[in-house]
Amino acid sequence: MSKTADVFYCKAFQVLQEDNKMKVNTDAMLLGAWSCVQDRSNILDVGTGTGIIALMLAQRNPEATIKGIEIDELSADEAAENFKSSQWSDNLQCICGSIQDYSWESDEKYDLIVSNPPFFSGGTLSLNENKNNVKHTTRLSHGDLLIAVSRLICNGGNFDLILPYIEGERFIELSHRYNLFPERITEVRSRKDMPIERLMISFSDKKIEVERNTLILFEDGSDRTPTVEYKKLVSSFYLKF
Repeated sequence: MSKTADVFYCKAFQVLQEDNKMKVNTDAMLLGAWSCVQDRSNILDVGTGTGIIALMLAQRNPEATIKGIEIDELSADEAAENFKSSQWSDNLQCICGSIQDYSWESDEKYDLIVSNPPFFSGGTLSLNENKNNVKHTTRLSHGDLLIAVSRLICNGGNFDLILPYIEGERFIELSHRYNLFPERITEVRSRKDMPIERLMISFSDKKIEVERNTLILFEDGSDRTPTVEYKKLVSSFYLKF
């Protein structure tokens, strides 16, 4: 690895992200720390990118087998390198391809599927095609994602994802068509007086009363002091915490 390489450092691993269209971001860190991995043995990360979420889940459950699927070849190669250089390399694998094709071709079932998916379904597209593929649902619509998940998830499994608030509420409405129902929802706000910015949602095949709570990232004021709850959630990963 060259000295000029773009690397994101966590406490137990590092993530090369030179060739990735989407760098490590807060959404990925939140989902990787929030998703429930206890008693999960076979995990799929859809749109793995750098592999950051898969690596976080591997740190939290070293016994689990985890696959990341990524359609972009350069990103998939980089994720595979990140997996190989980690201490959980034996349990991690990156697949280069689309989740749509994989869900038709694979007979494997997963007890946990996670995704930090594209979320813009409208608006003006960028002239940068790679940027569109990452942020817009041009190559992976939410309907396609739900179809794939419904094929790949096992009975009693969970599907966890993070989306902006409006897109998240729309996704919940859409999920019912595929017999997936919200089980746990965390509303993410930057500060207590700010609107909800993100939803972290865990789906299952059961219609139950939703456990709903709020995560506030920073204390009031302008110095971006993390809240106790936020620090507790991500302290196993961020160097600064």
